[in-house]
Amino acid sequence: MKRREFLIATAAASSAVLTPSWARAVETRPLWSKLPRWRGFNLLELFYRNEPFRESDFQWISEWGFDFVRLPMDYLRWTDRENPEKLNEQVLANVDTAVEFGRKYGVHVCMNLHNAPGFTVNHSVKHTLNLWKDAEAQRQFAFQWGMLAKRYRDVDSTRLSFNLVNEPANIDAASYLAAVRPAIDAIRAVSPDRVIITDGVKWGTQPVDGAVELHLAHMTRGYQPFELTHYKASWVRGERFALPKYPTPEKGRDWLKRSCIDPWVKVRQAGGGVMVGEWGAYKYTPHDVVLRWAEDLLELWAEAGFGWAMWNLRGTFGIVDSGREDCAYEDFHGHKLDRRLFELLKAY
Repeated sequence: MKRREFLIATAAASSAVLTPSWARAVETRPLWSKLPRWRGFNLLELFYRNEPFRESDFQWISEWGFDFVRLPMDYLRWTDRENPEKLNEQVLANVDTAVEFGRKYGVHVCMNLHNAPGFTVNHSVKHTLNLWKDAEAQRQFAFQWGMLAKRYRDVDSTRLSFNLVNEPANIDAASYLAAVRPAIDAIRAVSPDRVIITDGVKWGTQPVDGAVELHLAHMTRGYQPFELTHYKASWVRGERFALPKYPTPEKGRDWLKRSCIDPWVKVRQAGGGVMVGEWGAYKYTPHDVVLRWAEDLLELWAEAGFGWAMWNLRGTFGIVDSGREDCAYEDFHGHKLDRRLFELLKAY
């Protein structure tokens, strides 16, 4: 029996008998330390742009059986550049709408600052402050999260979580935690039970030493092998990568487990919740390669008990309107649905 068929059969069997050991062990832990195995997508309406969140996205996600969205957002969409405490209520009302769509359709909403005061992984965005070094940047960062905590203080943690900052890079764990601690304190002063999630350091790829002690859950990434997932991606000079193949003698399922799963299993064993905040492959990676690679990762995450959020739903990494030229699309409400990849996601 193929591994996927085995996993599906196991899920359908008696949960009392077949509940995996990791799940039994965390049943009594607080939510931050266990994290449900949420599965879903990143929605990019406030990702360096300003567009209304679409109710249809939440509806589709729910109808398909998924239950999670991550909102990577640019704080400057609602924040005045000259006065960092002057806020645009019209844009924040759009965020309110996303939270309401989540409630309506039973989809957990996770807010993330992709562009934060003093830091972003987007090299085209220039900051005058440095979040890791400047007290003013840390103050502004804490102000943003304190504001969001107050705004959504009545929304239960089972419906809403906070993912502090996208992919902290070029910073050690101790310095990173010192920089974000004022924001953590600002959140907990208002919402002591809010689930707070940290991305791993080194662009989300390595656990943050000390985060579990601060009662933070972790988000990792599913972008390895990088030369496979970012083939021809201009923002990382992906045109230099060779045409991807998978598996290869060097990089297959066992390699993925050692490099992308095992370090995070140790976080779970230490008492911290873990999920995959972003994953996917860019549209130029051959479709058959994507399917083989994705199935191995999905199997490994299911075995480890990790949830995941694909980057993105609609767009070049997603399952709708991805722009692949080697994919047989299916018409879906006027959009193009990658049925094979869609069915693979649903299986896990």
